[in-house]
Amino acid sequence: MKYVLTILVFLISLKAPSPEQETAFQSGEWFKFRMSYSGWFKAGEATLKVDERKLNGKSVYHVVGKGKTTGAVNLFFKVRDRYESYFDKETGVPYKFIRKIDEGGHTKDIEIEFNHEEQKAVVNNKKHKKTKTISTEKDVQDMVSMYYYLRNSINIDELKIGDEIKTNMFFDEENYGFKLKYLGRETVKVDINDSKVKVKSLKFRPYVMAGRVFKEEESLTLWVSADKNKIPLKIKADLAVGSLRADLVQFKGLKHSFPIVYDN
Repeated sequence: MKYVLTILVFLISLKAPSPEQETAFQSGEWFKFRMSYSGWFKAGEATLKVDERKLNGKSVYHVVGKGKTTGAVNLFFKVRDRYESYFDKETGVPYKFIRKIDEGGHTKDIEIEFNHEEQKAVVNNKKHKKTKTISTEKDVQDMVSMYYYLRNSINIDELKIGDEIKTNMFFDEENYGFKLKYLGRETVKVDINDSKVKVKSLKFRPYVMAGRVFKEEESLTLWVSADKNKIPLKIKADLAVGSLRADLVQFKGLKHSFPIVYDN
């Protein structure tokens, strides 16, 4: 549960979006995910919501991601995570990122402002009252803006099994390289908005760092709807101990129609 939001936004792309390509989302879009441990034990829930805002005179999307433990898990390991990203409506570049978490008493309160012209990130660690300026990679994204920026870039017709995608992300005080492999198409059964449905999906394998949290580099698998919305349907992570699943259970405000087949 500690890495719920991180898992949800480690998602997908093949190339930079072109101006002609239709966007995959809009203001008002909202997702809710159910988290479970080892496939059966309910661990918590997470949400992602998109709104339009103005930031320093610029039109931006403001995305808020929240994750929390529920039920019995909440009694012995309480999690309350909040992530926010402000990114340009047209280009998708992030201007501001906020991470405020409380994970079993482990807390962070970090605010990052990006200067893309100078390739710098100003990291304000509010908990420790320290500010650092760190060099970033070109075309860097934060961990939330990356999902929405790259979500616009999927060209379903050009996907080939085995394709690998690499991009850059800045998180806390570090630059990270991110790699993803396309595994193919799959029809998955999901329980969304109180209905059991079948959805055509694209299956991906993000590479993660093996060690204390993830069992190995290929521990994470995700399924994304094979339509214009390209929404995350299901995520499975094999952890060092047990496994964690995130299943989309509710949504609203999609920009495009969502093709489904009811599973009677």
